[in-house]
Amino acid sequence: MDSLPRRALRILPLLALVAAFSASVTQAQVVQVSAPSTVLKDIPFDVLLVVDDTLGLEDYVASVGGTTFPFTVSEAEWSATDMPISYAGNVWTATVTAPESGQVQVLRQGREVAASPFSAIPGWLSILPPLIAIGIALVFKRVIPALFVGIWFGAAFAVALTPAGLWKGLLDTINVYVLGAMLDGGRASIILFSFLIGGMVGIVSRNGGMQGIVNKIVLWANTPKRGQLSSASMGLAIFFDDYANTLVVGNTMRPVTDKLRISREKLAYIVDSTAAPVACIAFVTTWIGYEVGLIGDVLQSIPEIDASPYGLFLSSVPYSFYPILAIFFVFVVALSGRDFGPMLKAETRARTTGEVLAADAQIDSEAAEGKDIQPDPTKPMRMINAILPVAVLVGGVMVGLYVTGEGDSIRDIIGSSDSYTSLLWASLLSVMVAAGLSVGQRILTLAETIEAWYAGLKSMMFAMIILVLAWSLSEVTQTLFTAEYLVSVLGDSLRPEFVPVIVFLLAAATAFATGSSWGAMGILLPLVVPLAWAVMVINGMAQAHDYHILYSTVSCILAGAVWGDHCSPISDTTILSSMASGCDHIDHVRTQLPYALAVGGVAIFFGTIPAAYGLPAWVGLLAGAAVLVAVIRLAGKPVPEFAS
Repeated sequence: MDSLPRRALRILPLLALVAAFSASVTQAQVVQVSAPSTVLKDIPFDVLLVVDDTLGLEDYVASVGGTTFPFTVSEAEWSATDMPISYAGNVWTATVTAPESGQVQVLRQGREVAASPFSAIPGWLSILPPLIAIGIALVFKRVIPALFVGIWFGAAFAVALTPAGLWKGLLDTINVYVLGAMLDGGRASIILFSFLIGGMVGIVSRNGGMQGIVNKIVLWANTPKRGQLSSASMGLAIFFDDYANTLVVGNTMRPVTDKLRISREKLAYIVDSTAAPVACIAFVTTWIGYEVGLIGDVLQSIPEIDASPYGLFLSSVPYSFYPILAIFFVFVVALSGRDFGPMLKAETRARTTGEVLAADAQIDSEAAEGKDIQPDPTKPMRMINAILPVAVLVGGVMVGLYVTGEGDSIRDIIGSSDSYTSLLWASLLSVMVAAGLSVGQRILTLAETIEAWYAGLKSMMFAMIILVLAWSLSEVTQTLFTAEYLVSVLGDSLRPEFVPVIVFLLAAATAFATGSSWGAMGILLPLVVPLAWAVMVINGMAQAHDYHILYSTVSCILAGAVWGDHCSPISDTTILSSMASGCDHIDHVRTQLPYALAVGGVAIFFGTIPAAYGLPAWVGLLAGAAVLVAVIRLAGKPVPEFAS
């Protein structure tokens, strides 16, 4: 009789273990809930819930900022009142809106089983960090402190608007945002690629190859006009990638334009305006693969649109008024011999004094003067020693794009290729070829070759610091939902004819504030293309003959992003253009800005708006081109020539 109680006592621990295990299983039904640490008041944000969908969740409710949302689960679908949900695997993504700071909670029978706190800040705060950086850069002409202060304030906003938040934001500037920017694989590839290109340029400058090119080009490009045309033509030739375009053209043509007394500001403008504009409209480039991929994702959500992603892109190219007119205006300026605004002052200074840089220009002066990479005048100046490494660079990128891509056509292969890997392969091979030519012909010793490579690498250091800080500021704007705030402010109650121009301005504002045209495209394409289609449907314009609204909207995302990029002092391509041209970065922005604004205004009023009302795109392009010719004739003044 006593054995039964004793047995019961023995199994009590086991029963307790089973009960604890059952409780843990119950608690493990909701594995994780996460929300951004900082959100904008009344702006939707995403919440991720990782759950075990094999267990019932009928007893659970979600609470966001104190507001409770009951939800149910049916056939692996989670739904909540006023809370849109998307499901994939065991992850539910909820888009929610919070009026005040608080936390996202998941409750079961009144008990919290998972939570993620967040801080809600006013939307207007999200645009302050880039505006602070831009303002300081333009006023004080010091871009590094400007970027640093912008990152600091943005990091502080993401923590708290308190003295403690300012201190924590200062620390996060380096260990969160700058470090995060450098750890990104694609960005690290750009840094390494830039250093390798700089090293290659250092070698071909020291071995006399660059001087050999200069000697040949100057035989034809013996006037400032021809020097500018040569630079612009080379910019069109290297069409497949804007980074490669910028670095190769700037470094190759700088000695030529210096000899012809063309200001560094003008060279930087030519380089910048024939890099991204060419790469974004040529049929086979690294840009197009990115954009077509984004378009493809959008079209999956709009099955009513009967078009392939690449076909939709091709149809949008004629409506890319800003990129096309920007390239046209470069040649107009070069052929006319006229300039206006700060560029006129820079060109007049260069022609009359020979000073291609302003007296207070902020660049790496040692790298600009090229003391460490001057060729030995007693050694031969063979053009092939520069042409072959550059050809290996250009050809290597094309081969790399082909090797790393997949598809049945060249367009598909290039579109799916790994551009970063291709750039790294090609730049490494170009350095090796330049070094091999130098040592093999006994123009340089191995030690001198390494010294020249290092000198060329050092010339990139200052700009790389700026570039990393610009990326870091871009990370801050993503944390603060800057682009989403701009969309929320500008995206309501649109007429179909107003959609393209508003999208153009929105893309420009986003790229200007974030410094990234690719970032602007990635954020806006999924947002505004469905918006444009919805507006077209509402207004009965979803027929094939009304697709000009859709084509123009797609093109305006890309064109507006490039325009904002050209105007922004924190843009990566603008920074690279300054770097490759050996130009003070703020001087480049100041002199290019009037030209970019002029072309952007003409693109809007003579291209984008009329095209939205049905005017053929080619008519808008011709009208815009005619107006730009008139602009340079009326506003521009002849630049003084010098006696060669």
